[in-house]
Amino acid sequence: MNRPIRLAINGYGRIGRCVLRALYESPLRHRYRIVAINEPSDLDSMVYLTRFDSTHGVFPGHVELDGEGMLVNGQAVQVMHERCPEAIDWSALEIDMLIECSGQYSTRDQLQRFIDAGCPRLLLSHPGRSAEDVDATVVYGINETALTGTERIVSNASCTTNAIVPILNLLHRKFGLEHAFLTTLHSVMNDQPVIDGYHSTDLRRTRSAMQSIVPVSTGLARGVERLLPQLAGRIQAKAIRVPTLNVSAIDIMAALGEDVSADELNIVMQEAAVQSPTLLTYSNQPHASIDFNHNPHSAIIDGSQTRTSGPRLINMMVWFDNEWGFANRLLDVAEYWSQRITGAMASPTAAAYSSH
Repeated sequence: MNRPIRLAINGYGRIGRCVLRALYESPLRHRYRIVAINEPSDLDSMVYLTRFDSTHGVFPGHVELDGEGMLVNGQAVQVMHERCPEAIDWSALEIDMLIECSGQYSTRDQLQRFIDAGCPRLLLSHPGRSAEDVDATVVYGINETALTGTERIVSNASCTTNAIVPILNLLHRKFGLEHAFLTTLHSVMNDQPVIDGYHSTDLRRTRSAMQSIVPVSTGLARGVERLLPQLAGRIQAKAIRVPTLNVSAIDIMAALGEDVSADELNIVMQEAAVQSPTLLTYSNQPHASIDFNHNPHSAIIDGSQTRTSGPRLINMMVWFDNEWGFANRLLDVAEYWSQRITGAMASPTAAAYSSH
């Protein structure tokens, strides 16, 4: 495509706004344009929260009202406030891809509503309800090469899946992974109240997010198995919300198939970070979570926390910015998928597929 690739965002909350910010901080800003946003909230609030963000700071550019839309660094962004996919003629926007960031649509029937309303392709910022509900689930750096360009609905999995799958895949390739238990320490999310309130049928999520450590349910084990089916039945996981605004961690307890020391394990992780500098980084400094705010990596391996108990039982910790790292992976997948789409459209078979 010679013209900029045209993107739209559906749902302009934490991840939607981070995707826009991440694009304007990325070299990809010369290749992509966000031309439309659909968000039920009012336009004044959208502009304000784009300019000023309590977690990621002031927008490094210019954002202003532009009639019923907004200007971002002089580029016009059309804004809609619809609550259902059918209310928008997506084809009239001439977009190449819609990034679905509302999290409200996860089954094939729900997602198909966007396609039927003229959206050419959907990239989800959350997992599908099941593997069959999407054409592909991608963790960048693991399986993006499986994309052919003929897909219509692709999931970017979850932030925790993007953080942990590269680590588990590496452990399994190097040492053989017998079993693993994952504990996610996740920053608060907007499905929790600031003070006790009737926010959820999950009674724990009715409690103040800022006053307690709150256990919550997680589908992380299923997400790992969806990406690494060779580990099916070997992964268990739990999640605990902690009263911080951003940056999360995963505590990994794993039984390996080969003997390894903590030092040997850290050497493997350092080498992996050198080989995959976009996805992983390594540190053994005495960190606190705030050190990784606005960090674009999928995972930061904290070598200072690596432990072994006996020759094969290991304990590791990885940090990740659950907003910024994930938003950058969405852009990476959008870029890779766009390249495959361009190639696929050059073949008669793919062109015939896309016309249906």
